[in-house]
Amino acid sequence: MSVLERAGLALLRRLDPERAHALALAALRAGLVPLPGVVRSPRLACRLAGLDLPNPLGLAAGFDKNAVALGPLARAGFGLIEVGAATPRPQAGNPRPRLFRLAEDRAAINRFGFNNDGMDAIARRLAARPRGAAAVGVNLGANRDSADRAGDFAAVLAACGAHADFAVLNVSSPNTGGLRDLQGRAALAALLARVMEARAALPRPIPLFVKIAPDLTDGQLADIAEVALAAGVGGIVATNTTTARVGLRSPAAAEAGGLSGRPLFERSTRLVARLSVLTGGRLPLVGVGGVDSAATAYAKIRAGASAVQLYTGLVYEGMGLVPRILAGLDALLARDGFASVGQAVGSGRDAWL
Repeated sequence: MSVLERAGLALLRRLDPERAHALALAALRAGLVPLPGVVRSPRLACRLAGLDLPNPLGLAAGFDKNAVALGPLARAGFGLIEVGAATPRPQAGNPRPRLFRLAEDRAAINRFGFNNDGMDAIARRLAARPRGAAAVGVNLGANRDSADRAGDFAAVLAACGAHADFAVLNVSSPNTGGLRDLQGRAALAALLARVMEARAALPRPIPLFVKIAPDLTDGQLADIAEVALAAGVGGIVATNTTTARVGLRSPAAAEAGGLSGRPLFERSTRLVARLSVLTGGRLPLVGVGGVDSAATAYAKIRAGASAVQLYTGLVYEGMGLVPRILAGLDALLARDGFASVGQAVGSGRDAWL
């Protein structure tokens, strides 16, 4: 980490977390953050649900909720970038404070509640984005007061899908009441049928991923895998934040919301490995939760993930973390004799089962 980046992060940590996040986005847009450009190598190049990526490291939804920093983020080194969650109508989300740092645990808790500018504004920004090597996707959400959440997801896909490379169906945020109920077998099957119909109407087909919670039983996970395979989705994003609070040391540990960061790593990686078995390798998996180093990214890939995403790690390490992870991942692949990321996928799965 550079001296400048270290000083900037120290300053941001003295501010309210949500205010610090807004300033970080502003600094990106103003060109104040050094960015490496596209990071690629023959070993890092990979394919995800038909998308050719320069590398397997992605930015998870929530960092750029409203697609306001896609230009600089395209130069930050990521192979894929996910914006949102977007809902049909703009909504303010939950009352503040709603974002908490857990520095002792290298974690965060949020209870944002899908605060965003709405699908029309986000669709306009996606349409105007610079085209680059990184794939850009949109996380589909539903308004809190919606009487038809399936209709909301389909509407966001219809509005934004023509301007995105992929979409992610978010049925796993813990901060919108009842949303996780949509992960049940019958509810998810009905929801996917509706959203896949909206996908079929797009000018060009884009892969649709389903983002699931880490707080699922083996039976629930098996149901999701079966429904996802039957529906023909592009893949599964595993996982969203957790409601569990095990072994935390930070004063904010008791705050309500979803926990992300290092404490989620083991739980989410084990789930990736189980999903890899349940789907028999027929669906690509995106591993999310606790990715904050080349070693953690590599572990998720070896557990069965074709790509990985991060967010909370940036809070503690800054944007310089992205090229550091990718350089380290390239070295780890070379050390173990893998010519590509694809060769490493699932190679260490049994250790997580």
